[in-house]
Amino acid sequence: MITTVVANGQDEYKFIEALKERSNSGAKDVSDIVSDILKNVKQNGDKAVYDYTVKFDGKAPESVEISHDEIDEIISTCDKDYLETVKKAAANIEDFHKRQIQQSWLTTKENGVIMGQRVRGLERVGLYVPGGTAAYPSSVLMNAIPAKLAGCKEIVMTTPPSKNGKPNPDIVAAAKIAGVDRIFLMGGAQAVAALAYGTEQVPKVDKIVGPGNIFVATAKKLLYGVVDIDMIAGPSEILIVADKTANPKFLAADLMSQAEHDKLASSILLTNCKELADKVKEELKIQCEKLERKEIIESSLKDYGAIIVCSDMEQAVKFANDLAPEHLEVCCENPMEYVGKLDNAGSVFLGNYSPEPLGDYFAGPNHVLPTSGTARFFSPLSVDSFVKKSSFIYYTENALKEQADDIVRFAETEGLTAHANSIKIRFDK
Repeated sequence: MITTVVANGQDEYKFIEALKERSNSGAKDVSDIVSDILKNVKQNGDKAVYDYTVKFDGKAPESVEISHDEIDEIISTCDKDYLETVKKAAANIEDFHKRQIQQSWLTTKENGVIMGQRVRGLERVGLYVPGGTAAYPSSVLMNAIPAKLAGCKEIVMTTPPSKNGKPNPDIVAAAKIAGVDRIFLMGGAQAVAALAYGTEQVPKVDKIVGPGNIFVATAKKLLYGVVDIDMIAGPSEILIVADKTANPKFLAADLMSQAEHDKLASSILLTNCKELADKVKEELKIQCEKLERKEIIESSLKDYGAIIVCSDMEQAVKFANDLAPEHLEVCCENPMEYVGKLDNAGSVFLGNYSPEPLGDYFAGPNHVLPTSGTARFFSPLSVDSFVKKSSFIYYTENALKEQADDIVRFAETEGLTAHANSIKIRFDK
């Protein structure tokens, strides 16, 4: 089911290259299809979206936008315990993210110079939320709550209708709790295009966030520049660093928690204990038999999973940093000692009782994380993702005169004489 590799500085790194390539198959064909959809929506607006909704979702809703009264009626059908759980999770997410809020600032100098930075939320943000079997209400909370805290004036959500033309009630409930302002029933690349270009009914947004299939991800990628996007998300990943004190049952369960996402998901265990590696392998066989998504898990573990036996924990840490995984669990005797050593990871889960699903749903940190090794230079979604910053400068005449020669020298060194002239002309007699 899963391969065991003894780390030798070469074989384990072959996995990195394989993981980088796993999401590229068929990319050209998908890009061509999506490009046609984007052009059609740009030219024909709501009509194009309607036609694609009928084609891909089976039935178009009577009304594309869900009214506030309809939202309340839909939510009334939700399980009450579920609603309480969503509210608790939302409170945790808000508590974590409100600590990220930055303030505008201003500084003055003795010579009269004033400088500063203005921080404000984006005007309008679009949130894409999948429907059907990939309906994730947790993603609504993770995307909408930071946007609200950032000060975004309007959050517009799109989500595909079910076969009967109705929305997923659990997603609608999460949207209201998270503070989403408007909800439109449309999905796929056509919904992303509608958000980016605007249609007769759907307002144009400044940024599009949220997960989706390869068509949605490709649409976001192609539209970057027309709008901002959160990130190009690849298949889900988990890397676990464990020593001999870890519980093999826990490790197997956590590896499978990511493997069940799809057949391209990656689950890797790093350990310096061969005995633990063998026990985890046995646990995977036992536990997988009881799980509904057994076929997906087995395929994912076979093709993109590995148990890598390292010579020591130092080697495991080095490999973890090189892989830069989306999720990184540290199941070791003293997990806190690794916090300062693990530099490249989307989110780090410390200890045997901090499994990855805790972060997916409830703890508070964002679960929208960089994948495919991009944690080397990208960060998780945050309040910062929804703000824009601009600086401002005020110089008095005397303050500029004091620096004029230096500025002119710089400009002339770069061969930009008009820049130099802009300074000189203010002090020519």
